[in-house]
Amino acid sequence: MKVTVITKDNGNRELPFDKDRLSRFIDKISSDYPDLSISDYKNEVLTNIEFKDEYSSEQITNLLALNASERIDRFEPDWTYVAATIYLHKLYKEASKNRAYDTDQKYGSLYGLLKVLGSKGVYDQTLLRDYSKEEIMELGQTIEPERDKLFSYVGILTLAHKYLATDKSSNVFELPQERFMVIAMKLMINEPSAYRLELVKEAYWALSNLYMTVATPTLTNAGKNTGQLSSCFIDTVEDSLRSIFDSNTDVANLSKNGGGVGIYFGKLRSRGSDIKGYKGVAGGIMGWMKQLNNTAVSVDQLGQRQGAFAVYLDVWHKDIFEFLDAKLNTGDERLRTHDIFTGACIPDLFMEKVENREDWYLFDPHEVKTVMGWSLEDFYDEKQGSGTFREKYQECMDHPELTKERVPAIEIMKRIMKSQLQTGTPYMFYRDTVNRTNPNKHEGIIYSSNLCTEIMQNMSPTTVQEEYLSEEGKIITEKVPGDMVVCNLSSISLARAVTNDVLERLIPIQVRMLDNVIDLNTIDVLQARHTNQKYRAIGLGTFGWHHLLAIKGISWESEEAVELADQLYEKINYLTLTASNQLATEKGAYPLFEGSEWNTGRYLERSYGIENHDGSISWSDNKWKELSEDIQNDGLRNGYLIAVAPNATTSLIAGSTASIDPVFRQEHVEEKKGFRSPVTAPDISSKTIWYYKSAFNIDQSWSIKQNAARQKHIDQSISFNLYIHRSIKAKELLGFHMQAWKSGLKTTYYTRSTSTLIEDCESCSS
Repeated sequence: MKVTVITKDNGNRELPFDKDRLSRFIDKISSDYPDLSISDYKNEVLTNIEFKDEYSSEQITNLLALNASERIDRFEPDWTYVAATIYLHKLYKEASKNRAYDTDQKYGSLYGLLKVLGSKGVYDQTLLRDYSKEEIMELGQTIEPERDKLFSYVGILTLAHKYLATDKSSNVFELPQERFMVIAMKLMINEPSAYRLELVKEAYWALSNLYMTVATPTLTNAGKNTGQLSSCFIDTVEDSLRSIFDSNTDVANLSKNGGGVGIYFGKLRSRGSDIKGYKGVAGGIMGWMKQLNNTAVSVDQLGQRQGAFAVYLDVWHKDIFEFLDAKLNTGDERLRTHDIFTGACIPDLFMEKVENREDWYLFDPHEVKTVMGWSLEDFYDEKQGSGTFREKYQECMDHPELTKERVPAIEIMKRIMKSQLQTGTPYMFYRDTVNRTNPNKHEGIIYSSNLCTEIMQNMSPTTVQEEYLSEEGKIITEKVPGDMVVCNLSSISLARAVTNDVLERLIPIQVRMLDNVIDLNTIDVLQARHTNQKYRAIGLGTFGWHHLLAIKGISWESEEAVELADQLYEKINYLTLTASNQLATEKGAYPLFEGSEWNTGRYLERSYGIENHDGSISWSDNKWKELSEDIQNDGLRNGYLIAVAPNATTSLIAGSTASIDPVFRQEHVEEKKGFRSPVTAPDISSKTIWYYKSAFNIDQSWSIKQNAARQKHIDQSISFNLYIHRSIKAKELLGFHMQAWKSGLKTTYYTRSTSTLIEDCESCSS
């Protein structure tokens, strides 16, 4: 009788195939899932092995995982955990071999890991310098290998392929729970030694239970020697050659470390404007967008992926039509920037003109500044229906010396929707709504958003003040730093955290982790570092909304879902502000707190109070009154606090649904660099399957209602996608945009149609 030979240790050892041993292993790893068809799986695996004369132990492991993963579907979704267990067994085996400990232990010495990867130049030496051996040994004892069982197959594949620390030859050293512990150690490294270990353990608890995820750059780089920890950035470009090229250099430096960048081009002169008095010679913004496009392609983040940039432009800019066509696959290729995402900055007045089918006027920002003495983009409407922007816009319309182009507002909107149907962009940025609710309007204005439309923070350009040759022969450049926005992101796994009722415990440690990222970060661009310290802005977000609805048995298209969004995000806002207030008491408020709407109490009064005739405030709940008083007395640690990012990648790791989005379908195949795996909607069962309606089959007006309910409790914004069929009528799509604007949404992200394929920004994945 033929016996299959099993080879081990790269063929150095040969053993006869032990069928019973493998059968027992399969029984062991599947024992928690009695409803699976284990006998069929076992027979297929054993038959495959016995058919060949020789199999390596690595091939058997791969066969087991592959065969289990191929069985993942909505009827037997638990195969994902069987496949994950097999893959984890492979990781344990490789790590133990490389680190020289017994595989049965699963995890080796944390101290030993820090020593070996520190010596190889992978880990940051500060971990060994600032923590004693005894402290590290204690933290090593805290690690819970059993929490690896929480990973789905696609979750552990994603974590292992993209985030776990290896040596420089890509050999496995770090394991999942060690990645979480190293992140916790790094983020708490500067906390007072008296209670630092308790904070590390608390951060590890939050991460290892998959109650939250940190942003992709933090997940990748925390504790390592390379990279920075922030997700993305926003730059403002001044209308000068120096500013344009300096900005290009800055965004290239940010991009090389994995940061996505939003760039505001609204100050740049339009095509046909004058340069130094010479009429009609300016080339407009498209040439500079082409330059950025080349930078995005060339600065490819160590070969991992090309850079990710989004450019924003105001709808009154004379180049708006060229801008809106920039990503189309038809037309003049010299005016196309296929690798740049676009965003339209839209005032209330424009939407009113669209609704009333009135004319709209386009201007050249350079000419407006020259003739009028001010810049139109520096104003917004302080109240709905009235304000400084529309007054200044009218002045521009009426000025006899100012050139202008008149177009029907609906024609611009048609061009926006055409581009959205073909490319998914432009994003929509409702600038008046954004600036009216800006808690830090005492220090500036918000011109645009970031790559994923969830960040809303003050912006201004960096300018060169002086440049001279010193006596030593060195060129000295002095710059006035503008507000270059930095996004520090992290997200709550709603389904897991809400179901286990841990929000009150989770959010304080999460806010502390985010706040510590600000001080630990090493950002190459100095004005970004400066802005980070001034505002100490964070972006606490969420994912797993559809997952939570399914578990609770709530239909997406229901008032119950809208009400849950309202109540849940109010709670998250309250807990986040409370945590930041307590941190301010401990560590001090952010430097620009004085004069902010947090300081005056106006922000929370507007959100949770009603002003009476006598000027007093009637609060929706007395807890908000008390919190507002605490903040006014003791401050806030962070100037901006909540932002809901797309987080498609890290939600996969945590085994949940992305952001606040509905699922595309109940099951699909996830393809990433290095692996391919079937995926089902999380916790899908005979009970939950009815609540996992596909995104493209959901009435988007319900999604807008939900988002309006949560936006009331979010000081920044939300990466909110519209899902539409390719055959949608223009009137219906326009209706969704009008509803979003009237409902108080600050932004909409991609318009995803059944004909467009859009890759999510990994930088903002948190």
